[in-house]
Order: sequence, then structure tokens, then C-alpha cells
Amino acid sequence: MKHTNIAFGHVPGVPVGAEFENRRAVQQAGLHRDWMKGISYASGQAADAIVLSGGYEDDLDLGSTILYTGQGGNSEGQQVADQTLTRGNKALHLSYEQQTPIRVIRKVVEGRLEYYQYAGLYKISQWQEKKGKSGFLIYQFLLVEADNSVSEAPATVISVSQVAEEAGEYGPARRETSTVVRLVRDTAVMRNIKSAHGFACQVCGIVLQGPKGPYAEAAHIRPLGAPHHGPDKLDNVLCLCPNHHVLFDLGAWSVATDGSLLGLPGQLRITDTHQPNPEHITYHRATIYARPSRR
Repeated sequence: MKHTNIAFGHVPGVPVGAEFENRRAVQQAGLHRDWMKGISYASGQAADAIVLSGGYEDDLDLGSTILYTGQGGNSEGQQVADQTLTRGNKALHLSYEQQTPIRVIRKVVEGRLEYYQYAGLYKISQWQEKKGKSGFLIYQFLLVEADNSVSEAPATVISVSQVAEEAGEYGPARRETSTVVRLVRDTAVMRNIKSAHGFACQVCGIVLQGPKGPYAEAAHIRPLGAPHHGPDKLDNVLCLCPNHHVLFDLGAWSVATDGSLLGLPGQLRITDTHQPNPEHITYHRATIYARPSRR
């Protein structure tokens, strides 16, 4: 009988934002069980991690929300056959049912430089079976970023007894039972953008006060991941309230070259310590912003 330990949550010593040269390094760090497949899981169990690498045409990565396409029926980035609710797709469905956290690792492309970055924990809020862009049946999962800044509970470690596991799924590395403690930390980029604006939304100026202090969200101007490949840098983020963050990601508003808001009244609030990169603003305006139709 074979025993496999499945750890849901952060990995000790691996902070959110950690960067890795390749998939092998991601696997060796304990973030993902496989160095090739996108979905990390053990047979019959919920998924513990996914990799976003831009390999599926129906994927949509907006940073804090991700529309992730399941595995199967893909050839060189194009869907060529129907998917089934088995293997990794079934594992993601179990993640939705059990609401277990999923580690997300994102492939980052900056010019000729390519690397992988740990994006933190997400949870699946919805899933659907639908026809994709190429007309084939796909399974899609909507992942929403969890609170990666404050966490007191340890990650869940499940010891699974298995009689047989799918052949060739994982390498021969020996696994031992361990206790995984989730890290109490935030990424430097998120901390710095909120500090620069005193947690005030750059659109409405509101500072939301929660039971643990002020709350704001870091919104990427040029979305991370494929097909946008925006950098996780300070000049590519805005400090926004949740409402304006969602509307910004959906393309309901953007920023003009003079800093005035498009789709909303007013001017983008800026400070001496934070100046958004005009190239990223231009990209959002040209690619994400849904301009009102003219009649």
C-alpha cells in the first residue's frame, strides 16, 4: 500500500512572490508535485496547485481572478478534442466542493526573460462545463485570490493510502509526513503600493476600515500571465478599493494620458512615491478598456 502526503496551503520557507528559474525548481521547492503537468494532485484527491503558463486558449488571467481551463484535448495551445471530468479536472472539481486552497504558480515573461513566480493561494468559486473557442467541450474553473497577507491556521496535511496511482504521474521522490505552517506575510509590491497611498483608493479616495485595520487591494494595470504577461512591479499596480478593482479588471474604466479617468469622472490620484508606468496604462487602455459604443 502506498502513502502520499498532500499539503494544502503555503509551503514553509516559500514566500508569496518567490521566483524560480524553471518548473523543476518549482517542484523541488514543494509547490507543485509535477514538473510538466499544469494540475498538481494525487489520485482521488483535490488539487493542491496549478501552473499558469498560457497553454490553453480559453484561459483568462486577471491577477486576483483567474479563469482556468482544465486539462485534456489540447495541442500546441489549441483545443482539438473534448475534455472529460477525470484526472486533474476531477481534482479541481473536488477542490471546489471541499473549498481547499490551491497554490498558484504563474509563468512570467519579461522580454526574453522567462521564470515562474509563486502567486499565493486561491480558491475555486465557480466551475462550468461549456464549449470553448474552438467548439470543443471544456471544463473551466474560476479561481479567486485568497487573503495571502494574514493567516493563523496551519495548512492541512492529508495522508492518503493508495493501492494504485496513475502510472507515470509523479517522480520517484520519497515523501514523508510533515506539518506545514502557512506563512504570515504579504508581497513587497502589495505592501508598498498600499503604504504609498495610505490604503486610499486612487479613484474614490476612500479608506476602508476593517476589524484588523485599513483594507485596500493591489490591482495590476497590465494583467499578469498569458496573454498579457504584465510584470509584478510597483509601477504596474494601482491601490484600489474592491469595487474599482473589479471594474478596472473588467475594463469598465481606464486612465487617459493626462491622468484623467475614462469611463468615470475624475482624475487618478498619484503620489510622489508611486508613479504608474505610462506604457502599462497605455496597454490597459488599448487592450482591456471597453470603450463605450458610439451611436
